[in-house]
Amino acid sequence: MTEPIIRIAAKGEGVTASGRHIAGAVTGDVVSEDGTIEPGPHHACPPCRHFGRCGGCQLQHADDAVLADFVTDRVLTAARKQGIEPLAIEPAQMSPPFSRRRATLHAVNGGGRAQVGFREAGSHRLVDITECHVLHPDLFALVTPLRAMLSARGGKYAADIDLTLADGGVDCAIRNLQVEGLEQTEAMLDFARDNGLARLSLDQGYGPETSWEPEPVTITLSGVPVPLPPGAFLQATRDGERALLAAAQDWIGDAATVADLFAGLGTFAFALADKTKVLAVEAARDTHLACQSAARAYGRPVHSLHRDLFRNPLRAEELNRFDAALLDPPRAGAREQVDQIAESKLARVVYVSCNPASWARDAKRMVDAGFVCREVRPVGQFRWSTHVELASYFTRD
Repeated sequence: MTEPIIRIAAKGEGVTASGRHIAGAVTGDVVSEDGTIEPGPHHACPPCRHFGRCGGCQLQHADDAVLADFVTDRVLTAARKQGIEPLAIEPAQMSPPFSRRRATLHAVNGGGRAQVGFREAGSHRLVDITECHVLHPDLFALVTPLRAMLSARGGKYAADIDLTLADGGVDCAIRNLQVEGLEQTEAMLDFARDNGLARLSLDQGYGPETSWEPEPVTITLSGVPVPLPPGAFLQATRDGERALLAAAQDWIGDAATVADLFAGLGTFAFALADKTKVLAVEAARDTHLACQSAARAYGRPVHSLHRDLFRNPLRAEELNRFDAALLDPPRAGAREQVDQIAESKLARVVYVSCNPASWARDAKRMVDAGFVCREVRPVGQFRWSTHVELASYFTRD
């Protein structure tokens, strides 16, 4: 007996109508009783030789149509589990290959030669990558020099390497790597200079310390160069960022005042500030100060407020002073802040999320308080992965 695959589950397996989960199958494939997969019209040839081992991608065997359907389905399934039916849902916006502008690589000493790459799925074993179809070329270009630099130093290590594409080049932050003595220090500086890094910072257990930064590192957000603290959050791709910003701008519309909650560096605040006064609320102090200094330097109507919205959310009476609110919380969602939004008199809310499950839980609270989910726009910034993002719009009379 054979069964067709009708959809892809949250963790990337193909699912049949009877509920069988088949690893490596995509929508349109046919599966025999013994698990043999007959590829269908949407089964693609994975472009990367590491696919199947590397934990960075789960869905390279799916074509673009199936990928977009998967992203949309993840969002709709989460909403419907909470009894929410958006009035409109846009086609998923998918980021292209080679567009990821931030990533964390790992490095270990593999018997006298450094291995640099991503971990296998569900394992601490490292895949020593020789190609990557998601990383921006400027990030991947550092893999070979990193491998050479680490191989030359010897010793045991298990380091994490955060790479971010900033305005002036790549910001490289290395954690859990001990640098001792003049020779190792000079090798690190030579690596930074020879590869034109915007910044090199090292965290040897006491927080990041900058070793190399010829010019202050910035990231431009809606035309505003904002100081980039080590480890600060950015949307994963410029393409995905544009899609989320376009949604926020469409929905915020003519609002004169907006509360931007979990504002980070001001990704949304600076995009909205052309026509709107924005209160940008952020808990991380260095990120808050970066947003504040950029707003002052470039005369944007953005007021930055340092406040932990989990412990001290904006209260309903504070929210009532604004025409609209936008929130982009961490993966856990924003239960405490959403409770205050529900009790407020706000009529327009834009909710951006990187976790459909926590978003749907928060959305249910808002719908129960009288909001209507007007529109949802799914976004697949993490191409070929099961990670899904979205922007959503809620109103009430």
